Amino acid sequence: LPERERAELKRRKLLLEVTLKSYWIRKGSAFSTAVARQETELTPEMIATGSWRQRPFKPYNFLALGLPPTCGHLHPLLKVRSQLRQIFLEMG
Repeated sequence: LPERERAELKRRKLLLEVTLKSYWIRKGSAFSTAVARQETELTPEMIATGSWRQRPFKPYNFLALGLPPTCGHLHPLLKVRSQLRQIFLEMG
């Protein structure tokens, strides 16, 4: 369609433009039908026998965030105050 007609149809909402994407998938150089389990820990036995040289290791993510530390408690007086408030709320 010419640009002018296409703009007119879009303005009247009689034309809907759709973008189609297609991908070509090919086997890469590391393609394998078997799933190889990667090692996550280096054990003393691996070091002693030297088998760690032939095993694939999972890459370590240095940017990952760890678990947040569990710290911090209510002050004892604030704890008593909240308990008293709850008691009075239950009493009405």
